[in-house]
Amino acid sequence: MGISIWQLLIILAIVLVLFGAKRLKNVGGDLGSAIKGFKNAVKDEEKKDDDSAEKTLEQKDGDNVFDVAADEKVAEEKKDKA
Repeated sequence: MGISIWQLLIILAIVLVLFGAKRLKNVGGDLGSAIKGFKNAVKDEEKKDDDSAEKTLEQKDGDNVFDVAADEKVAEEKKDKA
């Protein structure tokens, strides 16, 4: 047993009488701008995460590569000195 259209209209009429049409319009506009701001913030955060992931991958490909051959060479030099 949901709410019928007549019940919704009565509730809307009561809200209009209590708050007035102008104030409801302002509340609706504020709510809409808040939702837009939230969506933009989420979109920017996702883009920021993607950019940081790409930078991390680029760093691993370049500067922070673990060189096994160089590590083995250092280990051999230590053995030779000992």
